[in-house]
Amino acid sequence: MANGRTEEVDVVIVGAGISGIAMARQVSSDHPGMSYLILEGRSRVGGTWDLFRYPGIRSDSGMGTFAYSFRPWPGTKHFGTGEQIRDYLEETAAEYGIDQHIRFNHKVRAADWDSATARWTVTVDEGSDQKRIRARFLIGCTGYYRYDQGFSPAFEGEENFEGELFHAQHWPEDLELKDRRFVVIGSGATAITVVPALAEAGADVTMLQRSPSYVVSIPSEGGIGDWIRERFSPRRAAFLLRWLGILMELAQFNLARRFPNLFRRLFISGARKQLPAGYERRHLNPAYDPWVQRVCFAPDGDYYAALSGERARIETGNIERIGPDRIHLREGTEIEADVIVKATGLDLLIFGDIEMSVDGEPVDPADHLVYKGAMLSGVPNFIFVVGYTNASWTLKSELISRFASRFITTVERRSGGSETGAGVPIAPDGPMETVPLLNLQSGYIRRAESRLPKAGDVSPWVLHMNYFSDRRELLRGDLEDGTIRFS
Repeated sequence: MANGRTEEVDVVIVGAGISGIAMARQVSSDHPGMSYLILEGRSRVGGTWDLFRYPGIRSDSGMGTFAYSFRPWPGTKHFGTGEQIRDYLEETAAEYGIDQHIRFNHKVRAADWDSATARWTVTVDEGSDQKRIRARFLIGCTGYYRYDQGFSPAFEGEENFEGELFHAQHWPEDLELKDRRFVVIGSGATAITVVPALAEAGADVTMLQRSPSYVVSIPSEGGIGDWIRERFSPRRAAFLLRWLGILMELAQFNLARRFPNLFRRLFISGARKQLPAGYERRHLNPAYDPWVQRVCFAPDGDYYAALSGERARIETGNIERIGPDRIHLREGTEIEADVIVKATGLDLLIFGDIEMSVDGEPVDPADHLVYKGAMLSGVPNFIFVVGYTNASWTLKSELISRFASRFITTVERRSGGSETGAGVPIAPDGPMETVPLLNLQSGYIRRAESRLPKAGDVSPWVLHMNYFSDRRELLRGDLEDGTIRFS
């Protein structure tokens, strides 16, 4: 029930995950006179890293780039566990005083822009209470998928299953693992992580996939990382490791896109070398080229080590129906199960399902173009973060944070310090080819294309998935070339 309270701040940031903390640190550092709040629907810092609790949860990028540039990762392993990452985010928020500005259990329901006052009115649910906050700038750091549910396709007969069946995004607490028969449906990053963790915990696990994914083994320690740490100070080593990670991630992606057949052979031959002789090729040969969908990484080859043991295996096929204690495949195979885990992907949800309007007109993201991958055409004083699909999310979070600071500075200067200043990207009048927002063909992206804003084929309407292109656009691109209308 609304209580009539309206609070006034300069900046509202939605989300206290990786992007929200990076944004708060940048805005508070560059604009110390501005007031800001972070509104977080959950009860703790972390976003994704507070939500996901499945066994083995870890980063899918190296921590040299996944950690912040302003606060290097304290560990030495290439990947960080979910718990380590959440603790790191909480410590970062405390170190920079950001935690004092977070409102937990505050779910943003709506955001309405009023041009007359140049303010966003943000409607927030706090338990059974509802309140409003007015802000000059609204920044969405909500990620791009639903927190309340993952993509969970319905299978015939699943209601008759007598064991436990759930989506990996909502792993039950204290679930018994040892000596139980698990079937993990899926072959993406979640399944690749869960399978070895279950096998190590003593479960018997079958990964059931319709088609394989590319899985590349990465050493978790040693190599050039240790060499750099031994020879340089911690801060300089972190700087070098970050840039090495950026260059390697970018090089691997671009080379794989340019020479797909070569990388297909490299990835598949690398997989076969880590598995027992005679392992069926159909379990390892994806139907698409590398980086058409995201490539998965296995720390120290733990995924292949699990499949080489007695507790984990792959089954490739299509589900016909689910019985009381097993899955029946169209190919005629049956897989007995005590627990069925749907690692079937995410549901994309742009801007956290916030109902937005501009001067009373609803904003449908699909009707708008993205400006520099960080704003929407026709929507004033609104910035959002969508990270990379082919590299660390944090890299782009930091670039957009710096862009947001530049935008706020420009609005302030163009308005002469007035608190009614605004800037809104204006879509071009002439025809322009539009392309999907995200550059992969993963199922969760294809399912959501009709709901996402569009990108253009010319700057500044291109959404780059290239760190160096984004540095040029976001950090040095002209904000006063006429594309943004300031008032």
